Amino acid sequence: MEINGHTRLCGLIGNPVEHTLSPVIHNTVAEEMHDNLVYVPFHVEQGNLQKAIAGAYSLNVLGLNVTVPYKQAVIPYLDCVEGLAERIGAVNTLVRTENGFRGYNTDMMGLYRAMEEEGIAFEAEDMILLGAGGAARAAAFLCAEKGAKRVYLLNRSYEKAAVLAEEVNRAYERDCILPMALSEYEKLPEEKMTAIQGTSAGLYPNTEDAVILDPAFYQHISKAYDLIYKPEETRFMKLVKEAGGEAYCGIRMLLYQGIIAYELFLDTKVPENVIRKVSALLQEKVKG
Repeated sequence: MEINGHTRLCGLIGNPVEHTLSPVIHNTVAEEMHDNLVYVPFHVEQGNLQKAIAGAYSLNVLGLNVTVPYKQAVIPYLDCVEGLAERIGAVNTLVRTENGFRGYNTDMMGLYRAMEEEGIAFEAEDMILLGAGGAARAAAFLCAEKGAKRVYLLNRSYEKAAVLAEEVNRAYERDCILPMALSEYEKLPEEKMTAIQGTSAGLYPNTEDAVILDPAFYQHISKAYDLIYKPEETRFMKLVKEAGGEAYCGIRMLLYQGIIAYELFLDTKVPENVIRKVSALLQEKVKG
């Protein structure tokens, strides 16, 4: 595409961002839809978040995605937050308004569509959720929203898990989220469950990390969805498969949360043929 005086700028803020595939999504959609838009990653160091948001607005940036570790920390610097994102307490998409950026959370919607395509059910199911950060928050609210019976929420900090569990349970008026310290995984019931891996453990380039390494833990898992998309197969996924379970990476969540974000940026609708093309490109990039 030709970059000119009318080209709009969108991007991703986070730390790190060097691994991101979000530009593949947004720039491909822009090209296919003939939108005069460019999407780039911005590495924002700790302590510079407020300045980054103010600077982006001053530079007439149209919209931003937000990744770790800023999905919660960015909220005080926004003009307003959409209802779902406010309930979750985390945002991953910022859309320019007259008075500042408005925050949205497309993680929850993207995750649901991705897991639904893999045949993963929520209603009346017992589940395991690892982590209590930004993406895991969206997963916790999704599980409650879609009717999960019990969600065993394991996190390194029990206190953080307990706070999230209390927020979700209060929002949905039922005690479906059960907080546990990560070290308490041996107390999980014997049954096989679906697990969602919502921590950054295993994220490129630290590909040999996993939040739990004990093979005994993975005997509890029938199906698993890792929110990480690079590498294509994380250490967590390998351990699930070695224990006889099915495991999926977060590439389709990335796809759908990005598509929804693009639609918010430009107040448009991305057609299915464009989504399929972007999906094929993402698969190529992950394998590469």
